[in-house]
Amino acid sequence: MFIKEVVPSFVKNSRGERSIQIEIVTYEGKFRCSAPSGKSKGKNEVVSYNKKGIEHSMKMLRVFCLKLKHKNFIIKKIGHLEQVVELMRRFEARFGKFGGNVNYAVEGVFLKAAAVDNGKELWEFINDDVNDGLRPKMPMPVGNCIGGGLHSKKINGKRPDFQEFLLIGKEKNFGRAVTKNLRAYEYAKTLLKKKEKAWRVKRNDEGAWMTSLTNEEVLEILKRVAKKYSLRTGIDVAASSFYDGGYYRYKNKELIRDKVDEVDYMARLIRKFGIFYLEDGMDEEDFGGFKTLCASVVGSEIRRKPRKLIVGDDLTTTNLKRVQRAVRGKAINAMIIKPNQIGSILEVKRVVEYCKKNNIVMIFSHRSGETMDDILADYCVGFGGQFLKTGIYGRERLIKMKRVMDIEKSLG
Repeated sequence: MFIKEVVPSFVKNSRGERSIQIEIVTYEGKFRCSAPSGKSKGKNEVVSYNKKGIEHSMKMLRVFCLKLKHKNFIIKKIGHLEQVVELMRRFEARFGKFGGNVNYAVEGVFLKAAAVDNGKELWEFINDDVNDGLRPKMPMPVGNCIGGGLHSKKINGKRPDFQEFLLIGKEKNFGRAVTKNLRAYEYAKTLLKKKEKAWRVKRNDEGAWMTSLTNEEVLEILKRVAKKYSLRTGIDVAASSFYDGGYYRYKNKELIRDKVDEVDYMARLIRKFGIFYLEDGMDEEDFGGFKTLCASVVGSEIRRKPRKLIVGDDLTTTNLKRVQRAVRGKAINAMIIKPNQIGSILEVKRVVEYCKKNNIVMIFSHRSGETMDDILADYCVGFGGQFLKTGIYGRERLIKMKRVMDIEKSLG
């Protein structure tokens, strides 16, 4: 794979912020990859850009890209990316870190080019390496229907404490599940109008409806929506965002819970509202709290098809050591995978392999600041993710779902 040209540039993400895009030109064509950006970040994530900021990362990247021009790379599988990664390490040793978002874009664009160079789709290139070419199963969409927390603005001084109220398909066909989520999303708007006086139609960072209702009021609406469309429900609590000084400080109803109360509250919500999926119900360092919650909801046995998912995101941050600690401690039975969270697709591959050996459900996830790149869909299908969390509404979300639908159609 001969590199004729490498062009780094800035692009805007869905929040209107600048992000990094890289284009490479080979004899097979032009390839682009851009990096998403998170707002609600676990403190154990890799930094997105150089400590001096995105501008400095771009200055470094422009110099580094000159070193890639007119070089030849033989990339027949994911592990061969090490050739590029090693060049980046040497450069960073002299000039400082690029940041996880830059790594994401560089590795992604090289994988796209390598797939075509090998006569394959990207998902197929990954699948042949990771799953020995076995026919992949399509994931189910996890859609953010109603929002709160750090992703949403306050309405009349209030918003739900929980960050995301989710709808999750259970169809055999990904496209049908997406359609159901979209219809349910519109029905949720109708119910919000009835429930909340003077409600204005407003969406948050991820295209979810914003509201001033309490967590429980939103869950009542979500339960009605899910029942009408035969969907499952979920919550991304993002508990670390309101955990302070050893207590969970709820703002919407002005109350405080300690660690024991928080576990009990999460378990009660799951039972009362029939919640299938609960993400980050405890603080990101509370492995013990996750373990107690998982034991209460799931039990000691980790099944291949669990009835309930206790999901780690800020807890695990796509970091193999933290994932191992969580799994060995029976703290989770599912986890979020965000490639830019760890800043290395080689690390993602190791995490995926570990999850598969230990029957941990994998949810490949977007970020709140997304770009028009659809590479996440190929990652999810290729690595064998059971779920794709990429919102319901917004062009940056829909393009990823469309990519999965295109893959699904191609498989017949």
